[in-house]
Amino acid sequence: MKPLRALLCGAASAALAAAGLTAAVAGQASGATADAAGLGSRWYAAAPYLMPLDNDPPNAPAIMDATGLKAFQLAFVLAPNGGGCSPTWGGTAPVSSDTAVAAVIASIRAKGGDVSASAGGYGGTKLGQNCADAASTAAAYQQVITKYQLKAIDFDLEEPEYENTAAIAHEIGAAKILQQNNPGLYVSVTTAGTADGTGWFGKQMLNEAKAQGFVPDNFSIMPFDGGFSGAAAQTSALTNFNSVLQSTFGWSAATAYAHEGFSGMNGRSDTGEFFSQADFQSVLDYATSHGMARFTFWSLNRDRQCSPPDNNGRTSGTCSSVPQAAWDFAKYSVKFAGATPPDSPPPSSPPPSSPGGGCTVTAWNAGTVYTQGNEVSHGGHRWKAKWWTQNEEPGTTGEWGVWQDEGSC
Repeated sequence: MKPLRALLCGAASAALAAAGLTAAVAGQASGATADAAGLGSRWYAAAPYLMPLDNDPPNAPAIMDATGLKAFQLAFVLAPNGGGCSPTWGGTAPVSSDTAVAAVIASIRAKGGDVSASAGGYGGTKLGQNCADAASTAAAYQQVITKYQLKAIDFDLEEPEYENTAAIAHEIGAAKILQQNNPGLYVSVTTAGTADGTGWFGKQMLNEAKAQGFVPDNFSIMPFDGGFSGAAAQTSALTNFNSVLQSTFGWSAATAYAHEGFSGMNGRSDTGEFFSQADFQSVLDYATSHGMARFTFWSLNRDRQCSPPDNNGRTSGTCSSVPQAAWDFAKYSVKFAGATPPDSPPPSSPPPSSPGGGCTVTAWNAGTVYTQGNEVSHGGHRWKAKWWTQNEEPGTTGEWGVWQDEGSC
């Protein structure tokens, strides 16, 4: 998805060596087990991203037991770091000789779940950049589909690849070929989000899809790392993206929503935005009420509270930097899929909603209404409201904003 992932994809080889998994176990990931899962497309649409080789991978079956989640979006399939047009995990672990990811898939399918594979992400070299044309790009992805008997695939098209028109033509063309050659394959396309829906390169990607006559199960945007502040900014971007889809493809609003998806980031984003459980619920309500086609997030590796809880204000690949119980955010995907997750206890000794804690006043919440004189903690500081406010993040509006900075806690 975004810059954080570009920093954390290099350890795949070490993870493979540490896994100690056998080819016999890997073989369980192919064959009839995928059919046994029998998942509907709604589960693939709800599958959160999981890095199976990096970022302290959590145990997928344990998440399934705790939340009711059944589908996972495995990230990321890339071209080899040394060049070439063959699929790897993270640029370093060839799909052709993989046993580690295959064993993860087998463990998920053994519990009645399934996976999708995501191609691309932020950073790294993509197959569309290295392969000569759409056909060779599709052939590389077909190796992934065949090895793991996949029923779903995601094309995560963003920087720097989506600035390369030839590479995007290869990726869109490959997606169309895979869709034709694998009947029933669930195909999602994910790209960057901006306040007006998506940026210039995202719109060019949509135009390429239209020119090629390609329509996936959904086009999803990622409304984070772009000056977004909570759910209201995200749903506004989704509304605007709906208009972009309408104007590009000639769809009605309802048809556009039926091809539109959301891909969020739980907790603290790369640029210091914060997205809480309340934000996820608000976006989920928007998605379901508008008949949207996908609701996912980056990532399950981050869906747990940091230790120490405040994480010193850093964005982490292995925790969310907000107060939470383990796998809180996964439960919103479960809800989108139409299932009911089990209740979980609130996090013990909740830290402030932003890192840098020690504050004794209540943590700021985007969905709460505050009036003059109300005090909150956020970002390790105490803040006092000057007047009525809701969903205005402390520290983002300057000295003339609604929040008065009363110093660090």
